[in-house]
Amino acid sequence: PSRRGSGMLPAQEAAKIYHTNYVRNSRAIGVLWAIFTICFAIVNVVCFIQPYWIGDGVDTPQAGYFGLFHYCIGNGFSRELTCRGSFTDFSSLPSGAFKAASFFIGLSMMLIIACIVCFILFFFCNTATVYKICAWMQLTSAACLVLGCMIFPDGWDSDEYTLGACSVRWAYILAIIGILDALILSFLHCAWKQTRQLASRGAQVGKQR
Repeated sequence: PSRRGSGMLPAQEAAKIYHTNYVRNSRAIGVLWAIFTICFAIVNVVCFIQPYWIGDGVDTPQAGYFGLFHYCIGNGFSRELTCRGSFTDFSSLPSGAFKAASFFIGLSMMLIIACIVCFILFFFCNTATVYKICAWMQLTSAACLVLGCMIFPDGWDSDEYTLGACSVRWAYILAIIGILDALILSFLHCAWKQTRQLASRGAQVGKQR
């Protein structure tokens, strides 16, 4: 009996240790997950409202930028820009590709904002259920962002618009970074799920002892 006591922890103590490790790791992963979710939301909002997806270059005759649904044009003599276009007025968009990209990225933005609102559910519902709901919303949001980034370049050579000497600007690059952020979110969700499963198995082993 004494040998067994020195070689194994009591069942309750082992279960307590597994639970403590789970809580600590789960909280750390949860904090990172929340931070990257908020960053993903900020990226979505900025990319959606900013017109700097493509813009003037060194060889362009005047300043100008084009975003998802609005564009800004300079007069050729100064850097002052005149901006036009609205998300509510799709007829102002020069290409069907731009319209589709605006729709998907707008949907991505709404989904990730709704995901942040769902954080309130952590106070009322089962944690695993809320994580699962948010994970599906994040996955759908990321898919919409990917579609928007892939569709947007199709409008560069439309009849109504010509890319010319313009080049990709920071908002488009930021959208691509947002996709990488979404991949990190997926990894963190998998890590949290794996931690939960290991804690559950450890607790069962502790009880069997």
